[in-house]
Amino acid sequence: MRHKCLKSLLVLAFGLFLTVFAANTFAQGTDKEPTAEKAKEGLDMKEVIFGHIMDAHEFHFFTIKHEDGTKTEAAIPLPVILYSSQKGFSFFMASKFEEAEKEGKEDYEGYKLAEGKIVATDPSVKVYDFSLTRNVVQMILALALLVWILTSIGKKYKSGQGVTSAPKGMQSLVEPVVVFVRDDVARPNLGYKAEKYLPYLLTIFFFILINNIFGLIPGTANVTGNIAFTVVLGVITFIVMLASSNKHFWLHIFNPPGVPGWVKVILVPVEFMSLFLKPFSLIIRLFANMVAGHIIIICLISLIFIFGQISPALGYGSSIISIPFTIFIYFIEILVAFLQAYIFTTLTAVLIGSAIEGDHHHEGHSSHDNENGLYDDAVML
Repeated sequence: MRHKCLKSLLVLAFGLFLTVFAANTFAQGTDKEPTAEKAKEGLDMKEVIFGHIMDAHEFHFFTIKHEDGTKTEAAIPLPVILYSSQKGFSFFMASKFEEAEKEGKEDYEGYKLAEGKIVATDPSVKVYDFSLTRNVVQMILALALLVWILTSIGKKYKSGQGVTSAPKGMQSLVEPVVVFVRDDVARPNLGYKAEKYLPYLLTIFFFILINNIFGLIPGTANVTGNIAFTVVLGVITFIVMLASSNKHFWLHIFNPPGVPGWVKVILVPVEFMSLFLKPFSLIIRLFANMVAGHIIIICLISLIFIFGQISPALGYGSSIISIPFTIFIYFIEILVAFLQAYIFTTLTAVLIGSAIEGDHHHEGHSSHDNENGLYDDAVML
């Protein structure tokens, strides 16, 4: 009986909510200005989403709109470095474009911002942009942080801390990760050559991880969500794979053993295409996963303002749902930050391992030594 009464109350509450929502929507829709146009004027979703995931010449945090129509931007402008054959090199801060706009000018020193890119007002002028954009600055900061962490930890190991005694501080955080990449990523896929490629695998793991975490800080750049960043990492892995390949690897691509001749006509082009598709999948996987999470978070937050354009009550009501979901997705993104760094590193080890396979003599010794706990001795020899 109580169960039926509870169901009736829920149906009644849901019906009242739909009635109020429909009444508010209808009332807003009968204004002189359509609701869709109001929402569009109040919040441009295209600008919000692409403004976050695309590169820019500043670190933008938020904008304050005043009653007189003016805006105050909370942002850190970055240096602009341009070169053209007509004007030579030009150096100035990106804030100069905003200052020129406030003064009623369309350009600054013959240059202007058009959809996030710097172009010359004269179409005949070819501009080469060497500016320090937020993606570039953030990668430099991530690289500096990575070098500082690893060098400081390395100095502690040289002094004996962590060797003759238990690791302390940052060592206790980084050492399990290094051991994990060595034992669960490098050695199973690369065998006796794991130590040779371990520095590269650790570099890309920590570099991707640091940039992933940086991208979760409000106002920062989503570097790993930039296709140029993932392309460079994928190309480097592709080059390392080709440089590590042996005759056995190429034989299996252009002349697969034990395969009938008529099958090779189909199999060889497929194998050759897979040579390029494997690093391409690395590029797309990291890019797509990091972009998708950020877009979901932006859309969930934007729902509050979109509904707020229709009715303030709907804006506050939607925040009850949007904010918890945003927090949930944010924690999922922290997990994804570690997961994508691990996946990229693991697949890189798999690709390199496929290129060096076939050395049966060394591989046999490596497996035998691992079974007897003599792996490190084999590596040293």
